[in-house]
Amino acid sequence: MKGKVAGMEYVFCDTGAELRETYAYLDRLEKYLGEPIVRLNSGKPFEYWLDVNSGYLPSPRARWCTKVMKIVPFENYVGDDIVHSYIGIRADENREGYVSTKTSIIPKYPFKEDGIRKADVMRILEKSGLGIPEYYQWRSRSGCYFCFFQQKNEWVGLLENHPDLFERSKKFEKVEPSQGKYFTWVAGRTLDHIEENKESIKEKAEAARAAKLARAKPSTLFELFGTAPVEVDDDPGDGCVVCHV
Repeated sequence: MKGKVAGMEYVFCDTGAELRETYAYLDRLEKYLGEPIVRLNSGKPFEYWLDVNSGYLPSPRARWCTKVMKIVPFENYVGDDIVHSYIGIRADENREGYVSTKTSIIPKYPFKEDGIRKADVMRILEKSGLGIPEYYQWRSRSGCYFCFFQQKNEWVGLLENHPDLFERSKKFEKVEPSQGKYFTWVAGRTLDHIEENKESIKEKAEAARAAKLARAKPSTLFELFGTAPVEVDDDPGDGCVVCHV
């Protein structure tokens, strides 16, 4: 049997704005699965879609990037064939995620059905030899390098791990009071502000992490010593399911 699961097809919707660690992990996955991962894209870069949307940056309330750069390419690829789309939402997550308006795309939630929680996922990845993507050392989610679901301490992580991408993200922001334009990735804050206050942001995140660990009753070593950032400030949500790796 070729691959790990007979008849399974693996698809990744590539915005062209993914972290380098994401692409590296996809390569590792392909070798592990013994199957190619189909890389889909919208055919246009983020800058094009930003211009189409009059310079308005995507946000938790206006996720146009997810629609045009992930959902539409995926649904076009599927066409009218009946498919079962396996969605990796865990049993400990209180959200539904992407559900297509096309009745031919039938969502499946194997983690929820089997009661698989975060610690279980980490254990499965470690046991398989894949491990977790390197960006979880400083980030609590996957997605584009400028993902608006990032918290302030995760933006600091981007600054310290990928300063070039942080600078590129800054160029998308527009703050022009005379024209009433306040397009920033973080509500009420520019990335310049994040950079200027990075030390205090890091201190706050570390204090919140220590407090969370003190309150927690971890059942696994990963939960006790895991390095992924603790979500602490102004968390706008769990992110877009179709963005997750």
